[in-house]
Amino acid sequence: MNSALLTDGYKTGHHQQYPTGTTKVYSNYTPRSNNYAPKECTEVVVFGTQLMVKQLHEHFEENFFKPKSRNEKTKNEICQEIKTELSLYLGFDYDVTHFEELWDLGYLPIEIKALEEGTLCPIKVPMLTIYNTLPEFYWITNYLETIISNLIWKPMTSASLAYQYKQLLKKWALKTDKENIGFVDYQGHDFSMRGLDSVDATISSGLGHLTSFLGTDSLPAIYGARKYYNETGFVACSVPATEHSVMCAGGKGSEIETFRRLLKTYPKGILSVVSDTWNLWDVLTKHLPELKEEILARDGKLVIRPDSGDPVNIICGLPKETIAKYGNEGEFYKDINNSRKYKKYFPELFNISEEKGVVELLWDAFGGTINDQGYKVLDSHIGAIYGDSINLDRAEQICSRLEAKGFASTNVVLGIGSFTYQYNTRDTFGFAMKATYVEINGEGQEIFKDPITDDGVKKSAVGLLKVFKENGVIKLQDKCNWEEESTGLLEVIYKDGIAYNLTTLTEIRERLNG
Repeated sequence: MNSALLTDGYKTGHHQQYPTGTTKVYSNYTPRSNNYAPKECTEVVVFGTQLMVKQLHEHFEENFFKPKSRNEKTKNEICQEIKTELSLYLGFDYDVTHFEELWDLGYLPIEIKALEEGTLCPIKVPMLTIYNTLPEFYWITNYLETIISNLIWKPMTSASLAYQYKQLLKKWALKTDKENIGFVDYQGHDFSMRGLDSVDATISSGLGHLTSFLGTDSLPAIYGARKYYNETGFVACSVPATEHSVMCAGGKGSEIETFRRLLKTYPKGILSVVSDTWNLWDVLTKHLPELKEEILARDGKLVIRPDSGDPVNIICGLPKETIAKYGNEGEFYKDINNSRKYKKYFPELFNISEEKGVVELLWDAFGGTINDQGYKVLDSHIGAIYGDSINLDRAEQICSRLEAKGFASTNVVLGIGSFTYQYNTRDTFGFAMKATYVEINGEGQEIFKDPITDDGVKKSAVGLLKVFKENGVIKLQDKCNWEEESTGLLEVIYKDGIAYNLTTLTEIRERLNG
């Protein structure tokens, strides 16, 4: 696709709409609001700026300046393609002189500055600025707004949500199993690829997840780490794991034999087995106790994976108040187990095993230890993972309910899927790129927007911007001069076709989690 078409259609006429004599447009990219973000998210993880500039540069190199497809298109072919499309689109003979001049130049005449990746940026503080470096290309700054936003909002949003998961799981691990705090790096596992909208989204969102965690099943994210963040060694990991087709193929009547065969196939290491293809409670109370000696003799951990139902209740069991409100507990279960009609109305209460939940039933079967903080930790040969419909609220409930029952939060791994990473938009953090300064006929002008009909979210900064740190807090100073603008935390990451201050995923992880 011709790179000149990577924009909103309405921007194709803006080069004619700026005042005569315009020579510079200076804009910024800012998270304006967390109104639609989880309540814990008061800062945004700066991540994806290097990913964005590399993708932007690569696309223009390959599809505008130096196209490699169709036997090396000429300048006339490239620009005629733009002229044909936009003339049809706009309904008049579209002048492509400005694109011809850009092609002759041979690179994007812009300077992009950004906060260091792995920085926590407060809401309403710019994390990136961009302006044109040659006066005749004043129009290019905001022409690129659309593609910059398109490339950057998802990795930043996913990285910010992953960070919230990391802090949540770390909080509960410190409270219930501080000696095992390193486990948190693997406790949030990326299950999202099948629910994301493209392979590119899997790369950008999956990399965002990996800024906080080391576990993923989204393999394209590892490719992204190597291509865009220069990683050469270990990036992330996973374990052998089954799916329902494997269990179904073994047959319902032979489920325990399928478990036995898998244990022999993988005599060492972690093995994850989906366990609710038919009856999760039978697996936990019948199959696993029968296989106990084989499981305990194995050099590794068998991880049980439920995949249906309410995640909190399945892992933690039913809260006592849920049972209590239906009357006498013993009579309730006597009745419930002898009358299927109740399942229609109270399906979550139909099986008595559900009162205990997966973790407690595993404890009943395999036991474990009680750590110095007084919490139960399952035997090292057994564990649990749940990866269906997890979000931050449910993660908090799971950890809280486990703690209330005397279990360490580290007894379970959470698969974080598209229910977290796809249920977001650019508005989750109110990301927007807006111009705040222009130069016209050699004179600088501070510009801004402040709609009278808005609630203040869309009010922009004014003029040239400086982002700085004061008493450990990142702040914005607007209405700057160029000297002040050059002294802040924003550093050049791309200028006139060259990337600067490159970083690695490893370095980003160290900044964010160090």
